[in-house]
Amino acid sequence: MDLRLPTAGLDQYKSARQRIRVSSEAWGESNLFCVNCDSPALVRTRTNTPAIDFTCPRCDAFFQLKSHGRKLGPSIPDGAYSKMSEAIAEDRTPNLLALHYEPEEWRVHNLILVPQFSYSLSVIKKRNPLRPHAKRHDWVGCTILLGEIPQEAKIPIISDSKIASTNDVRKRYRRLKKLGSLSVEARGWTLDVLHAIHTLGKKEFSLREDVYALEADLTRLHPRNRHVQQKIRQQLQLLRDMGIVEFLSRGQYRLT
Repeated sequence: MDLRLPTAGLDQYKSARQRIRVSSEAWGESNLFCVNCDSPALVRTRTNTPAIDFTCPRCDAFFQLKSHGRKLGPSIPDGAYSKMSEAIAEDRTPNLLALHYEPEEWRVHNLILVPQFSYSLSVIKKRNPLRPHAKRHDWVGCTILLGEIPQEAKIPIISDSKIASTNDVRKRYRRLKKLGSLSVEARGWTLDVLHAIHTLGKKEFSLREDVYALEADLTRLHPRNRHVQQKIRQQLQLLRDMGIVEFLSRGQYRLT
């Protein structure tokens, strides 16, 4: 994997946004691989395909690439709120590739993958509408709250210029793949419970003393469910089956 972004031919583009889009997509076509199968490459989709930049030529998995000249923080801007909410509800979000590059060096420093089945509606935040006199004043964008997505679902491909092995990236992806077989609502519960566990800030935790204490937070995210403790237990069992949580003894667990 070459961390240098291509710069040839970029002078014809006026805006910095256009230049990095063209450069990063060219880089992706030469360096990205599929995580869903063993394809060593992805192909660029045709121009103006909404939210999809690359497709796997073997399994048809699709990917969206978002490039940023600053380190990835707790949130990244996305497109229209209504479109993203619909995509999550209809289970057609792309795999997200969030890339951080150094503008002065034109070099990739960080790249993470958020699998398409790792979104819940709770990680999409509506942005303030545009001003009344703006050309698209009725358009409302959204922000992806990366900080609210469980760490397991932010798979590192490049970390501070260090490249992870392809096998390790695919292994991490497969570990989460069971989420893809769940309904969108059930998946949202699993992801929200896992994120809530991470907020405890410790590897080992108690069901009653720690996780049940998060009941109010989970109720806020899922206000129509009145059996939150039962839901928590169900998600812990699923996370245990996925190998993300380890059962220690009655009511005691550990993040693996």
